[in-house]
Amino acid sequence: MDTRRLILVIIFTLSSFLLWENWQKYNQPKPAAEVAAAGAPTAAASGDAPRPSAGLQAGSVTAPSTSTAPANTAETFIVTTDLLEATISAQGGDIVRLELFNYKEKNNQDKNFVLFDAQHQYFAQSGLIGDGLPTHRSTFRRVAGPNLLADGADTLQVRLEADGPNGDKIAKILTFHRDSYLIDVAWEVTNAGEQPIAPHAYFQIQRDGETPEGESRMVMTFTGPAVYTEEHKYQKLKFADIADNSAKFAKTADSGWVAMVQHYFVAALVPPEKTAREFYARKLDGTNIYQAGLIVPMAEIAPGATATTSVELFAGPQEQAALKQVAPGLPLVVDYGWLTVIAAPIFWALQFIHGIVGNWGWAIVILTIIIKLIFFPLSAASYKSMAKMRVLTPRLTQLKERYGDDKQRLNQEMMKLYQTEKVNPLGGCLPILIQIPVFIALYWVLLGAVEMRGAPWILWIQDLAAPDPWFILPIIMMASMFIQMKLNPTPPDPIQAKVMMAMPLIFGVMFFWFPSGLVLYWVVNNILSIAQQWQITRMIDAGGKAANDAKA
Repeated sequence: MDTRRLILVIIFTLSSFLLWENWQKYNQPKPAAEVAAAGAPTAAASGDAPRPSAGLQAGSVTAPSTSTAPANTAETFIVTTDLLEATISAQGGDIVRLELFNYKEKNNQDKNFVLFDAQHQYFAQSGLIGDGLPTHRSTFRRVAGPNLLADGADTLQVRLEADGPNGDKIAKILTFHRDSYLIDVAWEVTNAGEQPIAPHAYFQIQRDGETPEGESRMVMTFTGPAVYTEEHKYQKLKFADIADNSAKFAKTADSGWVAMVQHYFVAALVPPEKTAREFYARKLDGTNIYQAGLIVPMAEIAPGATATTSVELFAGPQEQAALKQVAPGLPLVVDYGWLTVIAAPIFWALQFIHGIVGNWGWAIVILTIIIKLIFFPLSAASYKSMAKMRVLTPRLTQLKERYGDDKQRLNQEMMKLYQTEKVNPLGGCLPILIQIPVFIALYWVLLGAVEMRGAPWILWIQDLAAPDPWFILPIIMMASMFIQMKLNPTPPDPIQAKVMMAMPLIFGVMFFWFPSGLVLYWVVNNILSIAQQWQITRMIDAGGKAANDAKA
């Protein structure tokens, strides 16, 4: 395999990776056959409260009560903490808007990022299942309380109340925390009747099936629900599979969580460990709205007694340090593709370096240098092989001119030349192929880490997750690729030569829309490769010219 074929193999491999990764997003493998279909615990997927399956029911469950009042007509109020502003609706006590102060909108840096919003019908909802008990469609009244997290206070509590059947007292309690994206969602039920009751509580996240605004088609990541249990691990659910009831995932468990995932952000519902739960996902009839949630049984409540149940709602950025503290497996929502086993330690190293230098751009530069040093022996072997092939190119050209009409003789003479000069034609290819999984894993780390979002480097690069606004890095990358091409022998075929010279332009234009953090990695890697390849080529050229002159 000569140099031009090596480069074509590398380009083909990287191009195939980009195409295959995007295809994989829409063709996720299904979990084991024993897990249940998506629509099992729902009633009629009409937006009413879900129904638990028989296995989860502690007692008789009748149809829940509902209200048909539209959510946008209900009264709302706003509460504010140090990290977020939440808009809460009197209908169901839903969180219908959630603004994150530390993150900006993708296309408007003057506005804070809004996770929950009416545009995408993205809400956090919950309710009770039982005869006449309030659901996320019922109207609540707020008990007087603060709207702003007070100085020195660690929590802000919102209490909403509604009346149940037989005078039952129902309260929904939302607890916000300082320096946290966790919100405790609790139900408190006081039985005012003469018979014991055994209600269920459900918690769900609603969203439309559209991709978030500002997402590049070149670097698409997963958007949709996900379920995690200790037994079945992380399971992504495509919107299309939920719509036709073909999505498969774990139905019941005593561990795990359900989440709505998108690039950089997640909303996850996490019940206490060792608590029975039933997962569900459904599409609302006649809409593009989806709900993913879980049902939790409450203990039987005797007459005059009060019982509570709660889950944690994490709604915020996919910061891995925070996700690890919330629940096992939650960091898996950071989409590293199929090379997570390599990507995870790479991110750890990147985070460690950032802790020292304090800048994600310089952390990328330093990590690229470290990776280049680790693979220095392999790269050196590759460049030596390529340099030797460059020295042999004139002699190979002579052989092709002499035996061009006799392919068998030409191959024999070429192999003889390789053996005489102790050159392995695959030597330039194999070392680079070994490094490709690491490069791909780093690609997904830089793509998926929310820590890069809005992170500046230097000068004009003020957001490593956004494309270079002046296209300077892509242009530098094109120039570096062109220099690399020049260090390799020119293909004797004029068509191949033109194709090879066009490759830097094709890749450079494609990288115009890539996050600048990714382009920065490729630029640094290319510059280091040029320096290494130039030095090795210069050394071998010096010793090979005399040999070529003597044997020509």
